[in-house]
Amino acid sequence: MGADRSGADGAVGEDPHDVAARCVRAALDRGATLATAESLTAGLVCARLADVPGASGALRGGVVAYATALKHELLDVPADLLQREGPVHPDVALAMAAGVRRRLGATVGVSTTGVAGPGPADGSPAGTAYAAVVGVGTPRVEALHLPGDRPAVRAATARAALSLLAEVLEGPGDAPGPGATGPAGP
Repeated sequence: MGADRSGADGAVGEDPHDVAARCVRAALDRGATLATAESLTAGLVCARLADVPGASGALRGGVVAYATALKHELLDVPADLLQREGPVHPDVALAMAAGVRRRLGATVGVSTTGVAGPGPADGSPAGTAYAAVVGVGTPRVEALHLPGDRPAVRAATARAALSLLAEVLEGPGDAPGPGATGPAGP
């Protein structure tokens, strides 16, 4: 279900705009729609997707849920999960992706959560992040352990989320119909 990338964002040598273009193209080819739920990246993933010409045919929108309470209120992340594990956890990333998918009526949800730094937060060291994709095949979550300052961690997390999304969309598996709300969560 998940992968762990330490220090690499999965898109080494590939421009984030190129990865975003792959995501939009693959979503359009599948007839899929996309929604983003972002915490530490604060809209970077959605912005990269929106930069692609033709993105309006696939991108439904995004939710920036920076505050922990908003992850529950806007994205339906279970309150007990947030209380038990905190906001930086793979199950939270999966729940965010499932929640935004449901809330925005998209076929695929992608999410990011983590700690950009400079210091630790919520019991996790700076550079700890998770990206998740829900809606095509098996839900996927990727653990990231990234070096660098705050802007570098945020940018690398956004690239990793886009890379994971591209990998899922370009791989086997059927996207559910538009607005589907079937089994999508963790």
